Amino acid sequence: MTTLTLTTPRRADWLPKYGVYLAIAALIVYNAAFTPYFLTVSNLRIQLIQVAPIIIVALGMALVIGTEGIDLSVGAVMALVAALIPLYLGYGVIAAVIVSLLAGVAVGLINGALVAKVGLQPIVATLALFVGGRGLAVVISDGQLKDIRNADLIYLGSGDLLGIPVLVWTAALAILVVAFTVRRTVFGRRLLAIGGNRPAAELAGLPVQRVLITVYVLCAVLAAIAGLLSVGRIQSSDASSIGLLIELSAITAVVVGGTPLTGGRVRVLGTVAGAVLMQLVIATMIKNNLPPSTTEMVQAAIILVAVYAARERKTR
Repeated sequence: MTTLTLTTPRRADWLPKYGVYLAIAALIVYNAAFTPYFLTVSNLRIQLIQVAPIIIVALGMALVIGTEGIDLSVGAVMALVAALIPLYLGYGVIAAVIVSLLAGVAVGLINGALVAKVGLQPIVATLALFVGGRGLAVVISDGQLKDIRNADLIYLGSGDLLGIPVLVWTAALAILVVAFTVRRTVFGRRLLAIGGNRPAAELAGLPVQRVLITVYVLCAVLAAIAGLLSVGRIQSSDASSIGLLIELSAITAVVVGGTPLTGGRVRVLGTVAGAVLMQLVIATMIKNNLPPSTTEMVQAAIILVAVYAARERKTR
């Protein structure tokens, strides 16, 4: 009787921990068997390029969700970057990069201050910039799509380094930095402590407000980097479409990857796997000529399963 009591919770944990990896393996096997040219180098390259910006944004989202927050403004940050780049690209790509990062810092500071200082709910605070940020981006760009011809910026979004896209290298570097931050730094431990029990963290003397503001700044900066690279990849600046609804893709990747919406835990590799899984789902649907509505329904089902599995794990 004792043995059953000890082993049952462990068996119940396998879905939120390993379900995303099993789903990826199943999709790869299916596509390898039934989808022509799926396992080619060119297709692998396309999938990695398409998922890389989502991974970068999702990593920042995972940090925010780890504090029991949410950030709906990441797509607006990408749009702002897209609008600002043409204005400063004439001064060189370094100037454009600096302005992009500063835009991310500014949005992060606003979001963080509204959450940590003013005390607004994260969904309310970031919803304001979700709407207003993209509107401001459209105003800055005058609603026009502008071609990007700067070779350095195009290289960042479309070039290769040692045969691997720079975009993929950037996503890999972001994964390493976020994983190290969460697992090996005092900041990471404070982040998880605040997400696990904010009142207790405040009583323990942790700098809760400073950590929260920093988390939202990091999230916005990662979104700015994704926006910069996306502009270089498509070689145009369209503030009305770049980053559109990417916040939903990022939240989906985080949730499917096993990070609970209740905070206190950040699964970095799970987040990456969640983004890869959703990209494989989309690619599989497209290659099998299924309508977008079917893809959306499948994605919704995956999210429901992931949330239910996390809920069951927490209640045990």
